[in-house]
Amino acid sequence: QGLIVTEPSGMRISEAGQRLLSEMEPMMKEWFGLAELEARIAAAFGLKQAIVVQGDSDTDPAARRELGKAGAAALTRAVARLARRENEPLVIAVTGGSTIVEVAERLGASPEFKGALFVPARGGLGERVELQSNTIAAAMAKRTGGEYRLMHVPDDVGEEAILTLMGEAHIREVAELMRKARVIVHGIGDAFVMARRRRLSGETVERLRAEGAVGESFGYYYDSGGRVVHRMPTVGIRLEDIENVETVIAVAGGASKGRAIAAVLKNGQEDILVIDEAAARIVLQFT
Repeated sequence: QGLIVTEPSGMRISEAGQRLLSEMEPMMKEWFGLAELEARIAAAFGLKQAIVVQGDSDTDPAARRELGKAGAAALTRAVARLARRENEPLVIAVTGGSTIVEVAERLGASPEFKGALFVPARGGLGERVELQSNTIAAAMAKRTGGEYRLMHVPDDVGEEAILTLMGEAHIREVAELMRKARVIVHGIGDAFVMARRRRLSGETVERLRAEGAVGESFGYYYDSGGRVVHRMPTVGIRLEDIENVETVIAVAGGASKGRAIAAVLKNGQEDILVIDEAAARIVLQFT
């Protein structure tokens, strides 16, 4: 049927095969019950759209890749829907983390990203460079043919240091671009995993535990009811900035993050959620 092409180096799916897979996707979701999960999650958290992929990202690399692929497709569609503003770049802010790396790796050159400007949504966390929001913003720009700006500032400095840093013209310029973001792509973390990554003091960790912290996003820590119980000082995007963003896309997966994802969603900032099946089933237990 011409769906697979055989070559000396092996087999690959033909263009006709790719089209067939794309056309079959809604049907496959119905068969596996994913469409029902999507509808239930979207309704429970007031989302414009929930996208569920098969598997558990905690244990299955294929599920992580599918999560990244679905996140990249959601971002491309979101950008395509936005009207361009004359003499103004389309600013897309992105956070760091392994899940958002998967999204970046599955983006490609597309006319939808013409005039796009990628910026980090926060400073660095002092972790592996490939997981930093700066690196991911640059990778997304290169893959899509867009532009990027970097923020060479740690994310875990104090309030006084932030005031000093904002006096630097370059840092102030990038921070202002962040505030103009029309699309945000972000991950969601377990509160205590993120506390370790941010090297929070033992006293702060105990305070988070006492307050019932469950999930983290953008440096904000949430309890199981979606209430902010702790906030990290940051030069990055703040909750009040997110309220003005046209499309907020969360990409997160893995059964271990299910409760954290539900906590962040209850705060009500997200428009689109991309999640795997294992996390989705746990999220629904905490609606």
